[in-house]
Amino acid sequence: MIGPESMTYASDRSKIEKIRRIKAFRESSEPEYPGHVMDTFNSVMKEMIGDKKVTRFGVAGLPLMTIGVYEALSEALQVYGDVKIEKADAVVNKLRMHKSENELACMRAAAKITAQTFDYVLENIKVGMTEQQVAGLALGKMHELGAERESYPVWVLTGKGSNQAISRPRNKKIEKGDLTHIQIGARVDGYASTIGRAVVFGKATPEQKDLIEACYKAQELAIGMLKAGVPACEIAKKHIENVTALGYGDWLLYGPFHGNGTMEGEAPWIETDADFLLEENMAFCACIFLGSAEKEIGLRMEDVLVVTKDGCENLTNYPRKLFEIEC
Repeated sequence: MIGPESMTYASDRSKIEKIRRIKAFRESSEPEYPGHVMDTFNSVMKEMIGDKKVTRFGVAGLPLMTIGVYEALSEALQVYGDVKIEKADAVVNKLRMHKSENELACMRAAAKITAQTFDYVLENIKVGMTEQQVAGLALGKMHELGAERESYPVWVLTGKGSNQAISRPRNKKIEKGDLTHIQIGARVDGYASTIGRAVVFGKATPEQKDLIEACYKAQELAIGMLKAGVPACEIAKKHIENVTALGYGDWLLYGPFHGNGTMEGEAPWIETDADFLLEENMAFCACIFLGSAEKEIGLRMEDVLVVTKDGCENLTNYPRKLFEIEC
């Protein structure tokens, strides 16, 4: 089922022969498409299940569904009686959590392009550039190297305001002495990668150096705990202990890992209340963010890893060092 404008795109890309245009999937400006006859959820359901009774209806990806699509689907289900839409994300998440060799090949290719892109950015970034210009360097290079597109909107945060855990590049210029947080991820054949590192323009102050080294240490300790059979919650609890011991407990925002694959942030999260054991071929992003609301500075260290029987494979494994750019 596709949006009204997407027939040529879907016909070119889809492995599924039956393609149906659904008005509910239209673009956000809500055109009416006068003169076009389209399918509805009801016509597709009738085609698929006929007159069979429907008692349950699940949607995988429910948190991403817009209210317009949700309402259209709810209305369509009324013909079957009191059928409520249920969250069925676990069905797909269970499949996504374990990566096949083909999926891992895509992720390794994405990781390689991300690392090469990060190299390029470090070679060309300089004082006076805006965060947006630095993001442009990354986007241009990753596409030149063969990326399908970015894993997520690339962001660069420099100086004050770098404590924004989720952000976008601003029209703010890099200044000498700034601690700058760079987050880059390339996507290959639908699979995401990511690298996060901090850069100092000039000689790092003792405070900046201590923060960067603490973040590296926290990431190193967290990665060292990855292994098939380990309870996820125990890793998260130990991570909090480690970061607190390093002196940055009040800078901590969340657990050390989240899933990585078709999205840079997919299930599952490794948190203190996680109730699963790590298994082979689960892929994670080592996502270590430390930020201070008081000082308005922060940084993020990210790498992509795959759980193995005896530990993990670091797909990105970008250098963990003090990046100081001469200026």
